[in-house]
Amino acid sequence: MQEFSKIKIFVFTGALILVIVLSSLMITAFWGGKAEKIPEKPVLIFRDDMTVAEFGAQNNLPDSLLKKIFGLQTQQNQQSKLSDHGLSHEEISTKIDQNLALIAESESKNWIKIRIKFALWFAFLIFILILVIKAKITAANRKWFYVAALIIFGILLGSDPSPMGTVKDAIVLFGSKRVIFPPRMIALGAFLLMVIFANKFICSWGCQLGALQDLIFRFNRNAADTKGIIKQYKIPFVISNSIRILFFVVFTAIAFLFATDIVELIDPFKIYNPVHIGLAGGIFIVALILTSVFVYRPWCHLFCPFGLVGWFLEKISLFKINVNYETCIACNKCAQACPSTVMEAILKRERIIPDCFACANCIETCPTDSIQLSRRRREKPPKGKFKSKQS
Repeated sequence: MQEFSKIKIFVFTGALILVIVLSSLMITAFWGGKAEKIPEKPVLIFRDDMTVAEFGAQNNLPDSLLKKIFGLQTQQNQQSKLSDHGLSHEEISTKIDQNLALIAESESKNWIKIRIKFALWFAFLIFILILVIKAKITAANRKWFYVAALIIFGILLGSDPSPMGTVKDAIVLFGSKRVIFPPRMIALGAFLLMVIFANKFICSWGCQLGALQDLIFRFNRNAADTKGIIKQYKIPFVISNSIRILFFVVFTAIAFLFATDIVELIDPFKIYNPVHIGLAGGIFIVALILTSVFVYRPWCHLFCPFGLVGWFLEKISLFKINVNYETCIACNKCAQACPSTVMEAILKRERIIPDCFACANCIETCPTDSIQLSRRRREKPPKGKFKSKQS
């Protein structure tokens, strides 16, 4: 029976991934849209006696772009010479390159879908927040909420936008073109406000990849969702966060020095846009999925740029996991049931608190209802409370 349960874990995982890939292929074809790609710097034709109009015609540039680059007020201004505007050829090339990058960014977006996605994110996360506060998230329904999240925000509404993408793409665009895409900053701001409002809820319950990893991890858990059927591992936070910081630094340095997006090659969010998965990406996604059976949210803990930024802001979240030490009996069941090392850190306050994904395992497991998601400020446990239980 135990061996059959172990086989079911991988059968369910394989079936889930097959459904996601096939469904996503159909849905992305329905939505359409251009692939998100930063254009190469154009090679422009210059002549000293060129007018702005001639320059635009020779290089196939729209009038709106010429007006913005050269500050033209009327159509007649296009008859002015390039040299009249006090810009060197390099300055003109740079401005055109930057503006073409912004145009490409805008044209790659399905703005209707993005608005729908954000509206559903807000509604879904408020719904989950209420359930967590009321201690209604249980082993019986937790997986179904993750299924709902990956279907709505992944399969139906695609890989973009995503919390990770707002940070990654902003760094790459600025590193390669030295420009900022304003709508992306608005999206990033919205995501960060979600983190600040409720303990990283956008990562916890709204992120399409986070929900997928969490669901796969739960396939390999007992009925009470407290322990792995096949042994699961909790990576020490000092290791996982060191890897994540190093990855972030390397990724950012390469984006600025070489105008290259190293995450694009392995981007696991492309599982919801599989037509753009390359060989390296396919291998990485398979490895990530298999790792998710044994390790809780490996992408989030080891690689995700937004995960790192969100971890810092999580410290000032309005709603967060709290422990009532007056009723806590120091049984440690919450820390044992927690998929990562975070609950032990919250409970004992002896070390830096890792990422908390507010999965509510701790709330469900506590025998004295001493753990809640609340606005109350976290306190430190009474001196010796846990040491006395261990002696």
